[in-house]
Amino acid sequence: MHPPREKLSRRLAKAVRDENFLTVAHWLENLAAKVLILSLSLVILISLIDLVVLLGRDLLLSPTGFFAKTLIDIFGLFLNILIALELLENITAYLKKHIVQVELVIVTSLIAVARKIIIFDFTKYSNLDLLALGVAIFALSLSYLLIKLTNRKLDQD
Repeated sequence: MHPPREKLSRRLAKAVRDENFLTVAHWLENLAAKVLILSLSLVILISLIDLVVLLGRDLLLSPTGFFAKTLIDIFGLFLNILIALELLENITAYLKKHIVQVELVIVTSLIAVARKIIIFDFTKYSNLDLLALGVAIFALSLSYLLIKLTNRKLDQD
């Protein structure tokens, strides 16, 4: 009969074999992606309800029928939901194909930086901050172009 220590070491050796280890890693990735999808779905639903309530309250309760918030603030809320939807798309695409789709990540990043530019407050931030956002947009756009060209070339081959 083998001592318990030998049995434990054999079980550990078996558990850390590549195929067993990768099975556990794959299961954990799926679980994390599903939890993220549920959590993000809840955030999107709450944000959407908040936006509808805010718009309804502003339109119905304002004496002139105009929004109490600036239009830029309202656009920021819309874009927040759009970014959250893009993140949800990224996670669901990962869950379907088990690869990070770089094109989707770059598009989401472009939307997020564009949101920052749209709601940019010139009284709060400097011109250098706006320039940094412009550089980020340029870099992300160039990355997107390179990925599109690479994908097109791969599709032709």
